[in-house]
Amino acid sequence: MSPPPISPTTTMTTQNREISSVKSKVHIDDLNIRSTFSPAQGITITVDHEVDADEAKVLAMGYKQELKREFSLWSLFGMSFSLLGLLPSVAATFFYQQLVIGMSPLPWIIAIIFITSVALSLAEISSAYPCSAGAPYATSQLAPPKYKAFFSWFAYWTNWFCQITGSPAVSSTCASLMLALYSFNSSTYTPTAGHIFGLSTGIQIVCGILCSLPLRYVTKFCSFTAWCNVAFLIIVFVMLLGGNQRMELSEGATTKFNSNSTAWSLENQTEWPQGLTFLISFLGVIWTMSGYDSPFHLAEECSNAAVAVPRAIVMTSVVGGIIGFFFMIAIAYTLVSIPLVAEDTLGLGQPFVSYMVQVMKHKLVVASTAFTAISSFFMSLNCLLTSSRVTFAYSRDGLLPGSDIWKKVNPVTRTPIYAVAINIIIGELLLLLKFAGDVAIGAIFSVGAIAAFTSFTLPTLFKLTTAKNTFKPGPWNLGKFSQPIGWVSVAFVVMMIPILCFPTVKGKDLHPKEMNWTALVYFGPMLLVTIWYFVDAHKWYKGPKSNIDEADIVYDADAIEDGSEVGEEEKR
Repeated sequence: MSPPPISPTTTMTTQNREISSVKSKVHIDDLNIRSTFSPAQGITITVDHEVDADEAKVLAMGYKQELKREFSLWSLFGMSFSLLGLLPSVAATFFYQQLVIGMSPLPWIIAIIFITSVALSLAEISSAYPCSAGAPYATSQLAPPKYKAFFSWFAYWTNWFCQITGSPAVSSTCASLMLALYSFNSSTYTPTAGHIFGLSTGIQIVCGILCSLPLRYVTKFCSFTAWCNVAFLIIVFVMLLGGNQRMELSEGATTKFNSNSTAWSLENQTEWPQGLTFLISFLGVIWTMSGYDSPFHLAEECSNAAVAVPRAIVMTSVVGGIIGFFFMIAIAYTLVSIPLVAEDTLGLGQPFVSYMVQVMKHKLVVASTAFTAISSFFMSLNCLLTSSRVTFAYSRDGLLPGSDIWKKVNPVTRTPIYAVAINIIIGELLLLLKFAGDVAIGAIFSVGAIAAFTSFTLPTLFKLTTAKNTFKPGPWNLGKFSQPIGWVSVAFVVMMIPILCFPTVKGKDLHPKEMNWTALVYFGPMLLVTIWYFVDAHKWYKGPKSNIDEADIVYDADAIEDGSEVGEEEKR
């Protein structure tokens, strides 16, 4: 028997609970989306306020609208581009690109083609499932129903590992750049692991405070950081070319710029065959470009998310790829000696700074390093912002221990401040790896790359296979190119996962300090959470779960008559 209708002005009490008047109804079937309610049909969600198309879609996916939508396409792109942090990322990944295969920009060109295919596939999926949980939520909806819980569990954890390693990794880079700058100006100072850890901690805390502010301030600051990052990148680019005095500064330089044959040449710095070394060097490009997924995790804080989010993902990947390529060109034509950079005769601990010393005079090196360090701070801030939203979203699904705490949204700031706090604490634990040496802390760079690309690719794989006939694309999609681009991205990631675990030396030269610990740091925890699932978690974890009150969900003929409808018309 259907309950009596509730008029827009009526308030009634049932079982000592007040139910406010219904103003809107969201008919899930009209929104063309698979969600936590699927495969049930005829479900209507009733709410006590007017809803727009963005909130209707989030409700249809099974979640309340708890975060304010302050991001526009441009502020979303600005945040994402700042998180990409091309200038500090290039500086941080010298170890994984130039010091692996040489100065040639050729690895960047090849890698960016495949990375863009991964980004395009992810953008298409984000348009269909614009929620903060991102690719793992999409995985849960596209995986075979029988294995939905396991694959979503796996995708959630791999993406979470990616997110929580980002901010401490960038904070460590920022601290290293700042201390290298101080060391460059002081002949008596040499940075220690303790100094880098302490400064990284301070950077993390400042970023945490900024990420906990009301969103209207955060979005403005993100837009500001985007313009600063672009400006700093252009300034350093001009300095490298216009301030190039390498003929005066380096004995090995006989011309102002390298010849084409030198700039594009490959110098194998490892003990592996050159073809394999070429692929290993992709780590630098992959890590540099791995931040383009961040708009996905801010989908519930963005207007017109089903269109703005995929556009921001593609814009970040394409613009970042093009600008990064020109920056690689500048490095290739000005760098004097890869071996001298690797030797780090100045003891700076930053190969990017050692490279600039070969090319520019003292004042320009100081200015360029300062701009790079500031950009690195902005990047750390945006990494923490994104990762805190991921922790919030996954806690909402009951995935993490202590989820009831981390999913709370502060009523004043309307931001998940507890999620920010736990991410900082975990980041501090990861930063302790600095005391185990550069190779250990460097492992989190590889972990971020593998974890990110695994998470991005799982929903694409299921979209192409088990959900080939059931996937319902959003308003932004690849059309007839969806399948070929999807298969290219899947093949690329499958090839790169084992390669990213290779050390740069082998045989008798391979010892603990030269070992690539990525396999242990990533696959170790993933093995543990997999065991946890089969031993215990499968009993209670069934995939993403709705946090909408049961009293607000109406089935079939029980739909309430009153209130405005949000269905096909609102969706358009």
